Amino acid sequence: MGEVVEMIPIPIPMKEASVNMQDYFEDVGRFTKIDPDQDAWLPITESRNGNTYHSAFHTLSSGIGIQALLLPLAFTALGWIWGILCLLLVFVWQLYTIWLLIQLHEWMPGVRYSRYLHLAKAAFGEKQGKLLVIFPIMYLSGGTCVGLITLGGGTMKFFVEFACGGGCIAKPLTTVEWYLVFTCSAILVAQLPNLNSIAGVSLIGAISALGYCTLVWVVSISKDRPPDVSLNQKSDTARIWAILNALGIIALTFRGHNLVLEIQGTMPSSPKQPSRVPMWRGVQVAYLLISMCLFPLATVGYWAYGNLVTANGGMLNAMFKYHANDTSRFLKGLTSLLVVINSLSSFQIYAMPVFDNLEFIYTSTKNKPCPRWVRSGFRAFFGCLTFFIAVAIPFLGGLAGLIGGIALPVTLAYPCFMWIVIKKPQQYSAMWYLNWGLGCLGMLLSVLIIVGAVWSLVDPGIKICFFKTQ
Repeated sequence: MGEVVEMIPIPIPMKEASVNMQDYFEDVGRFTKIDPDQDAWLPITESRNGNTYHSAFHTLSSGIGIQALLLPLAFTALGWIWGILCLLLVFVWQLYTIWLLIQLHEWMPGVRYSRYLHLAKAAFGEKQGKLLVIFPIMYLSGGTCVGLITLGGGTMKFFVEFACGGGCIAKPLTTVEWYLVFTCSAILVAQLPNLNSIAGVSLIGAISALGYCTLVWVVSISKDRPPDVSLNQKSDTARIWAILNALGIIALTFRGHNLVLEIQGTMPSSPKQPSRVPMWRGVQVAYLLISMCLFPLATVGYWAYGNLVTANGGMLNAMFKYHANDTSRFLKGLTSLLVVINSLSSFQIYAMPVFDNLEFIYTSTKNKPCPRWVRSGFRAFFGCLTFFIAVAIPFLGGLAGLIGGIALPVTLAYPCFMWIVIKKPQQYSAMWYLNWGLGCLGMLLSVLIIVGAVWSLVDPGIKICFFKTQ
């Protein structure tokens, strides 16, 4: 949804032409108008004081985390060469689509698209845009928060039991109770009013993510490998489906695209200093650091644990399981603490689009900003909902490949198609071929990955246990 930026007065003929052009876009359903006052009430665009540093903090916090710990699991199906090649190609591909989104943020002078859903509506139409992207971006926000509760709450439990040695708590809390502790902590931090106000939280989350990712792979490579580790891949038909599932895991690793436009929407913009400049600078710095974590995690994790990495906790659980006795208490405690801090920080930025949508519904109905108690109520409601899902569906981590396939177009395909529809590159030009090719390839991969993920779940079977957390 676009929001109108203040501009200098223009002559009457030009103004009439601008009005006619705006009417045209409204008629064809490609231009979405928003009340500037309402946009100033919403948490994503309430403050526009962002800069390059904020861009780097938010991008880094949202771009690396729990999903990176599953990369060694993808390598067990792909092997060394194909694993590294696929990870490198997807890394470059998704960085290109981020650049596309940044350029499309202000594709029409004076109008900003600060939400992925609104840009999709502008490109594909009101109904088609919502149909294509609503579920993937809903999962990428809500589903990620559910995963963070599972990881953060479980790691809280491990950290306290490890630090106390079972002697400081008369009756240890259950896993579900630790989920609740984590959720209450996340709701408390979520009382910060808008996306710009959590820049410091994102900085803390980024530092903690870099810290625990580095600790995990450094500890893993410095210790002896488990005796029963295997790097061999299956040679039968099942490997084909495992490969497709592995591609889904890699695709899910790069899942912050649903937040790119939102982050850019927090920055001031003018014709002389457009927001795309500081945004792209921040993204470049963030992904340089992200690459320094992802590639060592994937390669070292595969070398150290091979087929011993599971979908439940990934490389982190493997390290705690196989190096529990030969790793210092300090390193294990520090790693656990950094995971908890990062989970709390990442929860805030991934939940922000949901907060924004809930407040958009309220402000559209009441035509006034949300009172503080309503805003707090929305955030508490979302926290309780994600807590319930985390408890009800504890096997959600096992669906990483399937969810990655469903969300893949948001990352790799839709930005290419939006560029073609909006920018209209010259037919048969390099940009025309590039975006059509990448967009179609992304959709094909999405279908294949979904099929492969479903087969990988159905063939060996997945243990579905509702309301049975471990």
